[in-house]
Amino acid sequence: MKRQNISSNTKWEPVVGYARAVRIGQTIYVSGTTATDDKGEVVGIGDPYRQTVKIIENIERALKKADAELSDVVRTRIYVTDMSDWKEVGSAHGKYFGSILPATSMVEVSRLIDADMLVEIEAVAVIKE
Repeated sequence: MKRQNISSNTKWEPVVGYARAVRIGQTIYVSGTTATDDKGEVVGIGDPYRQTVKIIENIERALKKADAELSDVVRTRIYVTDMSDWKEVGSAHGKYFGSILPATSMVEVSRLIDADMLVEIEAVAVIKE
């Protein structure tokens, strides 16, 4: 199967050695995505809802580069630095995925790569042949 690597051109990709997303056949794997803008600056500092919205927008952008949409997402994994933010994070996730209903999980982690990041999300999408 053909492999397509999709870059977001963040400063971390070449350092760590990963792609924002990888498409193999009809499946797209989106790496852990954070609330950063095109300059790599954190968006929504202190606001888990806004960060989650930005993350999903970033995931959507990567999926489009792989000829997919949010409606193709079958799995998300949500990492939060404070589980008490679950309602805000869950509400933003539900705004985009409430009618899609991917399998998901939310896990609290001690920290992310930047102290201003409160949320990170991974996604898997499967597109129709």
